[in-house]
Amino acid sequence: MTPFELSRTVLRAVRRAVEDGELSVAVPARAVVTAPGPGGRGDYATNIALQLARPAGRAPLEVAEILRPRLRDTDGVADVEITGPGFLNIHLEAAAATAALVREIVDGGHGLRADGSTPYGHTARLADQVIPLRIPYDIRAEVVADTLVRIIATQGGRAEVHHARPGEAVDLRPVPAPEDPTPLGPDAARWALLYPAPHDRPRITADHLLQRESNPLFRIRYAHTRARALGRNAGRLGFDAVPGDVPDVAPLTRALAEYPHALTQAAAHRAPDRLARQLVAVADGLLAFQHTVLPLGDEKPSAAHRARLALAEAAGAVLAGGLSLLGISAPDYL
Repeated sequence: MTPFELSRTVLRAVRRAVEDGELSVAVPARAVVTAPGPGGRGDYATNIALQLARPAGRAPLEVAEILRPRLRDTDGVADVEITGPGFLNIHLEAAAATAALVREIVDGGHGLRADGSTPYGHTARLADQVIPLRIPYDIRAEVVADTLVRIIATQGGRAEVHHARPGEAVDLRPVPAPEDPTPLGPDAARWALLYPAPHDRPRITADHLLQRESNPLFRIRYAHTRARALGRNAGRLGFDAVPGDVPDVAPLTRALAEYPHALTQAAAHRAPDRLARQLVAVADGLLAFQHTVLPLGDEKPSAAHRARLALAEAAGAVLAGGLSLLGISAPDYL
């Protein structure tokens, strides 16, 4: 169940409450369904009770209590909790949660979708905000600011980068690199500057070029190539991806589900390293899971293989999108 599908489910719950005479409101055209905010629980949350409270002449908690049982009786919904002043937190059944997560990622694409929602991980938390980034003349500050322009845009904001004049205060001053990183090449140089937290001094060493598990950039890019290879190999075997239940992959699904929060935190704290570290978690989850995707020996492709492939492709999409935000390429082959 995708957020768009959940939005329609929420509206149906409102409509039933109106028809049953428990609410006296006009059914809105759209219900906002997003990942739970701070203090929230479950897979998704909606503020529909707060939206309807005033026109209904009731407290938000009363409206939430009216809608809760109608949402909880929906196929694919395991439970509904009420938090804060009246947020409805929706827990999906395991199969529905995994399939919804995969569909949301894979169907995201670039820019606004046809239903008006935004790509996976994008929010409007900084909508219409212009965020100045005054930086010193320093290569690390330049790279961090360039990356933040893209990350802040995923949250609906717009960053404006200016170089501070001598004696002028700065908004962004990461610890400078001890030496010029450009000999590492564009991708490894950016990673060397972005992966450490802004208050940590980056290491400018050849370790960033090693194709070994000890190199987190290599693991991310290798995981992306594995996702692409799995799709190609599945095509040769005559099957494609179909989102569904995939058991025993909690590390990967958790890392994918936390990706939007990592983007939000990276924008809020001016810290691209939060995004970089989340990509490492996604890559590690995918690499641990990849061996189960394709059929073995004479085994025929099944619904389970199609669901695993969909999850792998979703992880690959997140890795490619995250690397793009960092300004790092995501090759199909290594």
